[in-house]
Amino acid sequence: MIYIIMINIFVIAGVGKTSLTHLICQQQPIGNPAWTIGCSVEVKLHEYKEGTPNQRRYFVELWDVGGSQSHKNTRSVFYNPTNGIILVHDLTNRKSQQNLQKWLEEVLSKDGTSSRSKFEDFDPEKFVGSTQIPILVIGTKLDLISESSFVKSNIHRRSATIAEECGADEIFLDCHQIRSLAAGSSSSVKLSRFFDKVIERRYYSSKEAISPDKRRPPLYTSSIYPKFYHND
Repeated sequence: MIYIIMINIFVIAGVGKTSLTHLICQQQPIGNPAWTIGCSVEVKLHEYKEGTPNQRRYFVELWDVGGSQSHKNTRSVFYNPTNGIILVHDLTNRKSQQNLQKWLEEVLSKDGTSSRSKFEDFDPEKFVGSTQIPILVIGTKLDLISESSFVKSNIHRRSATIAEECGADEIFLDCHQIRSLAAGSSSSVKLSRFFDKVIERRYYSSKEAISPDKRRPPLYTSSIYPKFYHND
């Protein structure tokens, strides 16, 4: 039996999120990614609790939501339900990292129209714990960062802020390289752990959660990897 769960990706446009979702789901780089208009969906086959007696196979949907300001008032249609959040930023663009709090606030407000213009009251504690929405932070375009260890160490320190505040793992990737998510690598392990957390919270963390066995979802084969586009 293969189960289906939806994970949304909410990020600002132009930070390599389309290349990221393609690498995660297709295990290969994309040659010429197009701008996301509205939302596109990619599907990944994930082995939950791989290598344990509880191993199960799930289809995970990654929702790549366009970040254009012109679509701000309509993005909320994609925000519910939210099972997990992947915050993506450009390692060469400091502003994209600083905007992650804004994007997180927009997603969690569900209507995309937060009344706050600043985030002094941002409370990271509400994201920590097994009952909260799992979050993963990914910095892309690592290949464009100088090879200087000093520069890279500064990039890692700067980018760690929101991940540490939310108790989230963080990954730094070159989406043009297959080896960036090679099996057994630190990045691959963190990504797999994130998917496990999402599934754990969705199906097993509360009394209200329905067992996947009782949901009777449709059975799919691993050859189905659809990509859908939804225009605002």
